[in-house]
Amino acid sequence: MVRSRSLSSAAEGLDALRRGGAATELLFLYACATLEPTQLRPVARELGLTVQAVSHSFRQLRDRGLVSVQDGRYRPTVEGVAWLHESLMYLAEDVRDRIDRLHVIRSTRAIAGNRIRGDEIVSLELRDGLLVAREGRGGPSRGRAMAPAAPGDLVEVGDLEGIVPIVPAQVVVRTLSEADLSDPSLRLRLQAVLPSAGSLLAAQGLEAYHSVQQATDRPIQRFAAASACLEASRLGVPSTVVVLERDLPELLSVFSVSNPPPLDVGPLTARARRAPRARRRRS
Repeated sequence: MVRSRSLSSAAEGLDALRRGGAATELLFLYACATLEPTQLRPVARELGLTVQAVSHSFRQLRDRGLVSVQDGRYRPTVEGVAWLHESLMYLAEDVRDRIDRLHVIRSTRAIAGNRIRGDEIVSLELRDGLLVAREGRGGPSRGRAMAPAAPGDLVEVGDLEGIVPIVPAQVVVRTLSEADLSDPSLRLRLQAVLPSAGSLLAAQGLEAYHSVQQATDRPIQRFAAASACLEASRLGVPSTVVVLERDLPELLSVFSVSNPPPLDVGPLTARARRAPRARRRRS
């Protein structure tokens, strides 16, 4: 379905409803579409508003060509019906997206960060994208260890409280030109931007993968590079991905999601300059 954005939608999601009067306009137009009232007082009573507030919404919508009085009834125009449908669709999508991101979890598994005794309170935190449990109540999220565990073991944690904060990590995208592939200093230039341990290194495409492989012994995420970086960002793990300029649009399309990660997109550093030759002294 192709949506027209020529209309000024009242609600492209819940955030847009914060605009003064936006929610009232939406509810008023919906009442006109479903009830076709002959007076504004019943609509005001239905919405729990004053007649003056509803009258103001009517004038605002009328001036925008979204509602009119036809045969003594308040009805939305054709444009008004389209506006109402579009706005409600955006709201529904936004609400569904927010619900999908709310996970009510009563128990979970984590990696034991130290020796844990059974039935002890543990705190949970995210480290390098992994959920880690440690004895104590110091963390923002807590639970009770269901069994003892040695450091590095998986431990079942129940009676969860609080939320583990996750700050989306940055995704650094560096592009290579065709000329870069034949640059003798490419390996050194790549080494200057490769991430440190604890972050994800990825390359999209054969040429980018081969170039990065020549510059490091670190593991390189070769398949689904953009998706891997997106997932890493959501778990608080920074990443760097190298890609040819011609493949950049395809890579960036993966990040066109409702909550994209923080991106740093740019070309690889400039080519290393040759050191000037020392002048010979004349004898």
